[in-house]
Formats: sequence, structure tokens, C-alpha cells
Amino acid sequence: MNLKTSYLGLQLDHPLMVGACPLANDMDMVRRLEDAGSAAITMPSLFEEQITREQFGTLYDLEAGSESFAEATSYFANVSDLRLGPDNYLDQVRKVKGAMSVPVIASLNGVTASGWLDFAKQIQQAGADALELNLYYLAGNPLETADMVEKRLLEIVRTVKSSVTLPLAVKLSPFFTSLAHFAKVLEGAGADAVVLFNRFYQPDLDIEALEVEPSLNLSSPSTLRLRLRWLGMLYSQIGIPMAVSGGVHDGQGAIKATMAGATAIQMVSALLMHGPEHLKTTRLDMVRWMEEHEYESLDQMRGSLSLTKCPNPQAFERANYMRVLAGWKA
Repeated sequence: MNLKTSYLGLQLDHPLMVGACPLANDMDMVRRLEDAGSAAITMPSLFEEQITREQFGTLYDLEAGSESFAEATSYFANVSDLRLGPDNYLDQVRKVKGAMSVPVIASLNGVTASGWLDFAKQIQQAGADALELNLYYLAGNPLETADMVEKRLLEIVRTVKSSVTLPLAVKLSPFFTSLAHFAKVLEGAGADAVVLFNRFYQPDLDIEALEVEPSLNLSSPSTLRLRLRWLGMLYSQIGIPMAVSGGVHDGQGAIKATMAGATAIQMVSALLMHGPEHLKTTRLDMVRWMEEHEYESLDQMRGSLSLTKCPNPQAFERANYMRVLAGWKA
């Protein structure tokens, strides 16, 4: 069975890989991921705030101000609690790259065009095979237009792309006014792939302590549905590969993502719940299903359930929307 795929110019034996998460912080876990057959190792994100704190001390000022109001302290992450600082992050990239035979994809998370972008050069020098840029931004300023947000994010992509020769994947959220257009513009800005999607973690409120509580809920297979919709809509509309992140928990989820148009499949929550070895289980499930349904390769099925052949995707989506609502019964 041919599961080979090409992602970010990397020739992979199959599309399944660990997504950006703390698993790659531990070398024993990294070795388990490789033994389980992860096609690549995606490093956890290094945050803009971690880099600028070390460079300029800006986080010290921010944290000092937050102490003025007790309820404000819980809004800001204590960046010193994050396990890998900039120097340690580069060391970990070197260690993982030196110990593994599979490609290593580093990850940066930021939303401003400041000096932290120079760190991409150091990541390249550390030996990473590719870079994933996580544009995690919540547009909550009423004076900031959608156009202003997109222009700033595009400038970040262009700046990073001009500073390194590494292939660059851009990890997006689904919350853009015109996601299809923005993905197309990203391609023009030099992005070599897009990753759908990052997740906005919704905090909870502690009404007794009057604090905001960070909250993390792992994904479920239902999380994949939003990704499938956009994979299917973007497939053949942009000329760069797409990776899916969020909601793939088993072989069937991986098959669905591929049929919608995904080239690479990142798994995190399922590995946190079941261990790195679940990667191998998922791959074997894919092979079994493909054999049963007489598929010979991923290329044969990729995009087969996309909206490529639909002349009007909007009409298709509205028809499906009406069908769901009309078909509901108590």
C-alpha cells in the first residue's frame, strides 16, 4: 500500500505526524514517536512573548502592571512557567534533529512584526527541516479592521519567508472574514503550506475567586468536521499543500481528511490520550480500510470528497445546511 506523501517539500512515508505539543520536549517521548512511525516531529510552539521577554524585558513590565488588580493576574500567562525558553528551544531542536531520522518541523507563535522574527534564522541554523508559523490572534479591538489584521499577519509571513530558506507552513484559525481569499494571498506571500486549524482555548470563570481559569479540552472526532469543510472547499483552490490539525483520532478520521484534500495529518489529542503508539494503530487502520476498499495510494483518494466538481460551493453548503435543519426530529 502506497501511503507516501509530499509536505513542505519533504518526502514522507505516510502523512501521519505529531502536531505541535509538549511531547517533543522530552527525548524519550520523541524516540517513542519515531518508533511509532511519526512521519515528522513537530516541535511545540515557541511564543513571541518568550523571545521578546529575553530580548527586551517587556513581559516584566506587563506582569508588573497586572498586579494592580487582583482579577487581572489570571489573564496573563507567567511566561517563565513555559518549559523551553529561547536558548533551550534551540538546544532541543538540535537534540531532536541529531537523534531522529525523520524531518523536524519547528514552530513559532506570534502576531506582531517585531524583532522576534529574527529567531527564525536561529531555528534554521539549529537544523530544523521546516518551520510552522502559528498565527494565533484574537481580534478583539473594535478599532482594528479585518483588513488591518490580515495585512499585519501577511507582513509577518513575508518577513519570515525572506529571512530563511526553510519551507514555511502557516497555521491558521478559521475566524477570517474570507478564509479562502486569505489562504490564496498567503500562497502569494510565500507560504509553502497551510495548517487547518489552530484552536482558541476558551477560558472559564471562577466566580468565587473572581479569576479567569485557563481551560484545556482535548479535541474529539467531532472537531474534525470544521476542518473537513474547509479542506474540501480549499482543495484545488490553492496551489500549496494543506495539513489538518485537530480531530483526527483514528484511521477513519485520517481517511476523511485525505479525501477532503489533506496532504499531511497532525495528531495531538489522540496521542496524549492513548500514547505515541497510537500513531502506528492509526496507520494500520488506514491501510486496512484502503485494502478493503481497493485503494492503491493516497494520491488516488486525495480530494475525492472535496468540492472541486461543485460549480457553486456556496449553494452546496446552503443546501446541506437546509437539509440538516429540515431533517431534525425530536
